[in-house]
Amino acid sequence: MGWPTLLGIAVALAMDAFAVALGAGITLTSVTPRHLFRLGFHFGLFQALMPVLGWLAGMSIHRWISAFDHWVAFVLLVLVGVRMIREAGSNNAPGAKRPSDPTRGWTLLVLSVATSIDALAVGLSLAALGVAIWAPALLIGIVCAALTVAGMLLGSKIGALWGKKVEIFGGVLLILIGIRILADHFQG
Repeated sequence: MGWPTLLGIAVALAMDAFAVALGAGITLTSVTPRHLFRLGFHFGLFQALMPVLGWLAGMSIHRWISAFDHWVAFVLLVLVGVRMIREAGSNNAPGAKRPSDPTRGWTLLVLSVATSIDALAVGLSLAALGVAIWAPALLIGIVCAALTVAGMLLGSKIGALWGKKVEIFGGVLLILIGIRILADHFQG
């Protein structure tokens, strides 16, 4: 498998992470280098580890995973999306709880897993093709981290311009990504 093909796979896998990062950038009042590092590092790490796990699992477990991976990604993205919408619609009076930081805690973990599940299937496919996994996994992780940072930066610019309405859009975007994952599964 050539480098242009692997780069295409890496970019395709990173699109969900880019969209989620866009939403995360929208919800944060200001995006700091720490936010960029945390989300970029975790999304890139999970995106690199999932194909390795899929590759190690090999074809013996493929049928079992493919039966529900799309549902896991859908549920995780919808839960986080609904939470973002709820927080955007809440009263931000002084002393009110601020929206959670999507680059920390359970939200970060959930988003990292939800955006990288497709990479697990890619790892299974690469194992079936007899492709060594380390170089593709590294490329997938680096591309994902870079597009995550770009998405957060773009999202922060959009959020600064349009405010709370765009926070709601970010939540809706996550839900739509979850729905698209289900639709792609049922079409294929």
